[in-house]
Amino acid sequence: MSKKLWVLLLMIGLLTFAVAGCGGSSTPAPAPAPEGEATGGGEETVSFDGQLKIGFMAPMTGSEATYGKDMENAAKLAMAEINAKGGVLGKELVMVTGDDACDPQQATAAASKLVSENVVAVVGGYCSGSTLPTVKIYADADIPFVIVAANSTRLIDENVGKAFMINGTGLHQGEKAVELFNRIGAKKLALVHQGDGYSEDLARITQDLWEAAGNEVVAMEVVNKGEQNFSSIVTSIKSKNPDVVYWTAYFADGGLLIKQLRQGGYTGDIVVGDGSNSPQLLEIAGQASEGVYVTTNPLVEYMPVAKEFIDNYKSAYSQEPGPYSALAYDGVYLVADAIERAGSVESAGLIQALADTPEYQGLSGVISFKDDNTLEQSNFVILQAKGGKWELAE
Repeated sequence: MSKKLWVLLLMIGLLTFAVAGCGGSSTPAPAPAPEGEATGGGEETVSFDGQLKIGFMAPMTGSEATYGKDMENAAKLAMAEINAKGGVLGKELVMVTGDDACDPQQATAAASKLVSENVVAVVGGYCSGSTLPTVKIYADADIPFVIVAANSTRLIDENVGKAFMINGTGLHQGEKAVELFNRIGAKKLALVHQGDGYSEDLARITQDLWEAAGNEVVAMEVVNKGEQNFSSIVTSIKSKNPDVVYWTAYFADGGLLIKQLRQGGYTGDIVVGDGSNSPQLLEIAGQASEGVYVTTNPLVEYMPVAKEFIDNYKSAYSQEPGPYSALAYDGVYLVADAIERAGSVESAGLIQALADTPEYQGLSGVISFKDDNTLEQSNFVILQAKGGKWELAE
């Protein structure tokens, strides 16, 4: 289906979306140097022949907005660097941001808005549950979608070949979790999730892998997002005496669960998934976070190749880059690389160029894709909380 036809079909929905105030604005990416200038002293101003709009979708509001803003910052930094070097095919990259708020309904509206803006590609996707309904929207509009953080295996089922996942999948993470459980000598496992596309998927995958290896899952608990009192969960988990508890959802609630587990007398190991890799989890849990493990995508502070990126990010935004900054940064550069290799922004050629990515070296690692457009190799690592900070545990 053509983009123009999509625009006609979506006009009513977009009017509603505009009234609600959700979505994004079309603004050039801010650069550490003045816009349109090269970063080197004495160089001539870069000139462009037109612009290329790149959509960016992440939670700008809601409980996960900290992640979303960090990802947006990193994507803007990548665009600023690319533009300072002459853009892509002589054109300036311009970002159009859509706020999905980690909510499926708002994500649908945000994706429709980006389609109507005639973006040539979309980068983003943090919460799997809100990313899921957008995969079909972008595919129907023939817009390639580089998914940088969301990693539920359900995204693979929804994909018709136009979405590309540059974070390791739930299967990769489940395998890493089982590797850790074995290493710490666990036999009995309790899983806790929130019933969404990401956390339930990861919990089920981990359960299958753990039981297939001859081990026991003694509990599979579900809690509501935003819940404050976990006393019944704590009581249930303690009664089943697991060696390890694996929280597969997000940091805001995960920090509270960890604190209440320790206050309730649970002394076994606690592991959290990559949705809880934020330093804020450690702040919320306080002393109770000591020794907690996290299965996570690679973070920039543990990547020697990311020093320049970290310095530039801090210079541009006066803060440290967050856990998904490297993936968002890589996503923009990957799209730019694919456009250059395709020689145009024609949809079919660009999608094929992404599929054929020849081991692109990004900050987060080597990016190349299997036939299902997932990473060829897992990028997950294990960190452990020590003294209020995450440290590499392997």
